[in-house]
Amino acid sequence: MPTVLVLCEYGSLNGGERSLLAVADGVRAAGYELQVAAPAAGSLAAALAQRNLCVLPLDLHDAQGRRHHPDLCRQRIRAAIRAVKPDLVHANSLSMSRLSGPVAAALNLPSIGHLRDIVNVTAAAVADLNRHTRLLAVSRATRDWWLAAGLSEAKTCVLYNGVDLTRFCPRPASGCLHRELGLPAEACLVGAIGQVGMRKGLHTLLAAASIVVRAVDHAHFVIVGQRYSQKQEALDYERQLQAAAAAEPLLGHVHFLGVRQDVDRLLNEFTVLAHAARQEPLGRVLLEAAAAGVPVVATDVGGTSEIFPAGTDSALLVPPDDAESLAVAIIRLLRDAEWRAAIAGAARQRAEQAFDARRAAEDLTAHYRGLIA
Repeated sequence: MPTVLVLCEYGSLNGGERSLLAVADGVRAAGYELQVAAPAAGSLAAALAQRNLCVLPLDLHDAQGRRHHPDLCRQRIRAAIRAVKPDLVHANSLSMSRLSGPVAAALNLPSIGHLRDIVNVTAAAVADLNRHTRLLAVSRATRDWWLAAGLSEAKTCVLYNGVDLTRFCPRPASGCLHRELGLPAEACLVGAIGQVGMRKGLHTLLAAASIVVRAVDHAHFVIVGQRYSQKQEALDYERQLQAAAAAEPLLGHVHFLGVRQDVDRLLNEFTVLAHAARQEPLGRVLLEAAAAGVPVVATDVGGTSEIFPAGTDSALLVPPDDAESLAVAIIRLLRDAEWRAAIAGAARQRAEQAFDARRAAEDLTAHYRGLIA
């Protein structure tokens, strides 16, 4: 049985890690042994243990959360590879792909770098990424971005993330979130899920919320997620969000839930999911919302239009950094139950067509087969 060593830099469960977990069972069922090198502590290690996946401790950060010097990181990656002796290395993030590309090439080992971000990088970073045997971009928009930055066109392929269509599926709202928040049954819940950071556009969402609650006084905004960055600008950004939520007209209309492990159930409690990201390679929460049959309002950035293509009527897409357009779209959906149902049904159909985790696992294993001699 061929062995694939997956490299994960962080121990938290964010989009890239959840996408890995979504395909893990399918990859193993296809005849591959998966081992994961990752921090020994954290929600990722716990989730891997639940799936009986072997975790090799790999820590690339100091006690303050700062990444070690690249030379030390590569030394530890090399040690992990030598310990496992895999047939293939799969780096699950951009930063891990950059670190591991030169290591795998020096060991003459087939390797994959997974590109889950659209960010500016140096020419040296691009050169490190090009050392991989293959590069997987999560959307056409992501691939186009990286090709323009100098990535090898021949090596770079598109592989959409997948979602568990059984776990994330349409269900009647249970009212559990209304009860948790102490809200009346008639309250409309507009959900937002993701890391608390400027890239997710939560400041734009709260600006839109100020417009929405004036038009729909029973609208409430539920924000799920947390801040991971320890930079001062990130701390200041979170404080600004909290201050805006505590002032009129939003006072009492915004609820910060932090990290939740029941997102699959929370989605069904939302009247609308609002995603105000300023950039989004292929938003995992959008895939999950589509699978759950939740009507979505999202900014038309990155790969979002690949999830909800024109002509499918599967979501409302608005320009980024445009609070008024976002508010208008949310208000229209909150006021029209039939339209919400139509969009939700089209979104679920879109998820079934293109983003089934079983299909994603099959496509990933096809890449594995193509690289393992």
